[in-house]
Amino acid sequence: MFESLGDRLQNVMTKIKGYGRITEENISEMTREIRLALLEADVNYKVVKEFIASVKEKALGEEVAKSLKPGEMFVKIVKDELVELLGGEKQDLNLNGSPATLMLVGLQGSGKTTTIAKIANFLRKKHKKKPLLVACDVYRPAAIEQLKQLGKELGIEVYEEGKNNPVEISKNSISYAKENQFDYVLIDTAGRLHIDEELMDELNNIHELILPDEVLLVIDSMTGQDAINVIEGFNNRLKLTGAILTKLDGDTRGGAALSIRHLTNVPIKFIGVSEKMDGLEEFYPERMATRILGMGDIMSIVEKAESVIDEEEAMKTAKKMQKGKFDLEDFLLTLNQIKKLGPLENIIKMLPGAKKMGLNKVKVDPKDMAHIEAIILSMTPEERKNPIILKASRKQRISRGSGRSIEEINRLLKQFEEMKKMMKMMKNGNMKMPF
Repeated sequence: MFESLGDRLQNVMTKIKGYGRITEENISEMTREIRLALLEADVNYKVVKEFIASVKEKALGEEVAKSLKPGEMFVKIVKDELVELLGGEKQDLNLNGSPATLMLVGLQGSGKTTTIAKIANFLRKKHKKKPLLVACDVYRPAAIEQLKQLGKELGIEVYEEGKNNPVEISKNSISYAKENQFDYVLIDTAGRLHIDEELMDELNNIHELILPDEVLLVIDSMTGQDAINVIEGFNNRLKLTGAILTKLDGDTRGGAALSIRHLTNVPIKFIGVSEKMDGLEEFYPERMATRILGMGDIMSIVEKAESVIDEEEAMKTAKKMQKGKFDLEDFLLTLNQIKKLGPLENIIKMLPGAKKMGLNKVKVDPKDMAHIEAIILSMTPEERKNPIILKASRKQRISRGSGRSIEEINRLLKQFEEMKKMMKMMKNGNMKMPF
């Protein structure tokens, strides 16, 4: 997510921190590099121009000149301006309706149907309430079947009337939701390859009939500068309440995300970070700014962990670590908890200082974790609790059972022992984590 832009901006921030004092000359040099980084990331030229002017004005102010650490003050200015550019405060969904009604719109190929299922899953997990998915895309082949399949996968009901009139379907779905005590109604509307009158008339008719609490535009983050035209096209007719940027896990330059709020005043409410059903995150401007600048995003890691990790199990494991009684059985449980967080390299990148420590380039092959799991599962409960008994004959049996080599088994055991030593050092206060 914004890796190229992040790398460029982080290099600039590192350089400016090294300056003993801030001058007009080095501010001009730094803002020139920032300008190039933003333009290369496909940020709108007008947005870049205003952003740079604001950074320059504040960086040349008296407060920076008198600061003991002017380089750090400059970094703070860039971060604050980036937060402002991304929308300032986080914008929550309006869920006050009874039932709360969300209408998703967008062009074909933006990931709208998958995204509506992700939102339903998100709302159910976060608020412990009952969502209803509504299939109003009656034109795209297999759109209804796709939504039904996603609903089945998540255990969320889908309301559909086949190829009937989408306006009538949306009206009937609200009545059905009230009768069956659903808390949220999420309406999946039709898309087109481009904005046309027929599409907008249908969306307007649905909007006027059901008066949704939220009208959310799903937009592919790889659309680039054209994203602004798409948003304005929909917003002029429907008055959008928010945007959802999909495919931010891909090779996107990120310009759309940095330009949307400033140019259209439509807040970004969610971002799609993976194809999985839990691959949707609420959009926090400050957290995104700190990620881009390499300052980390600990809050998102904590929230992700809280949503997927069994707290009771985690506490038991932590106590065992503190007492030095952590064994391979506990290690396997921890591994399974970590897997729930999603791709490990994505979590590592959110750690403060990840780039400085070279962790942003770490690639974790899911197969490696599967191999470790296979080795441990091929051990007896006694061997997992007391790995010191693993002599040659036992290792050969484990090798045959797991399909992994003796060398891999030895490497795992060595790494496990090193990890235990590190835990012991941390417990005794002889070592601090680098963040």
